[in-house]
Amino acid sequence: MRALLVDHTAPGGLRIGAAPDPVAGPHQALVEVKATSFNFGDLSHVRDLPDGTVSGWDAAGVVRTAAADGSGPPAGTRVATFGGEPAWAALRAVDTAELAPLPDEVDFGQAAALPVAGLAALNALRRLGPLLDRRVVVTGAAGGVGRYAVQLGALAGAHVIAVAGRPERAKGLRELGAAEVVASLGEITSPVHGALDNVGGPGLAALWELLAADGAVISIGAASGEPTVFPPYSTIGRRRRLEAYVTDVAAGSGPDLAYLVGLVASGRLDPQIGWRGSWEQAAEAAEAFFARQVNGKAVLDVS
Repeated sequence: MRALLVDHTAPGGLRIGAAPDPVAGPHQALVEVKATSFNFGDLSHVRDLPDGTVSGWDAAGVVRTAAADGSGPPAGTRVATFGGEPAWAALRAVDTAELAPLPDEVDFGQAAALPVAGLAALNALRRLGPLLDRRVVVTGAAGGVGRYAVQLGALAGAHVIAVAGRPERAKGLRELGAAEVVASLGEITSPVHGALDNVGGPGLAALWELLAADGAVISIGAASGEPTVFPPYSTIGRRRRLEAYVTDVAAGSGPDLAYLVGLVASGRLDPQIGWRGSWEQAAEAAEAFFARQVNGKAVLDVS
């Protein structure tokens, strides 16, 4: 099959080449991939992988062969997929517990933009508890996870404060449901109930100081690449909570993925695709992604 292979001599560290077809286990469907997407995590991980590796986390396509154990949808079903098997390829073997059927209203590109970023935002917000009329901060709000978090938080009734460092990155955040859009945490002067942090570094420590009693900050990513240092005793004796979000691909995320798909189909969730093109343009997409020129998700159509 054709696939995006790690190649450290190629632009963006990726090139299209030949890879062995995946062999589906009894509880896996074999999916013909129609679209895939980039995340900060999987793109960053490329530099640590040996040449010839196929990676990627998100994909959408059509079931070519149904799971042998009878679970999951039949052949010919359009699906969004998540899981541990490589997604940047023409074929993907997927545990049936990690896929969701697609209605006609959702195209493959929209579906491919959902899994990692959408599930991360959804599950992190759930960890904050009830959100109705609660002040919630989202850092890195211009990225894929951030734009989902803004929308899902607003749908849950939260007063969402979106943090985006540059005006061009902040475009559209109010339309997605942000009650406030700020360029830095220093502009937030009142305590918040919770925060979703995609940036890490000094900002994570600053978010900790902004939390009200019984508030929580969920650390999703560390796009800043900087360490977080908490002042002495700042974490002692306070009724606050700091959690690290960990994606568990063995947990059976299919129902949650189906929920997100349903929101897209009904027009209540916008996948926010900031770049879309052929996977032949993977290097261009990766370059734009790392240059922070993509507001939302970068989607690649597979051919």
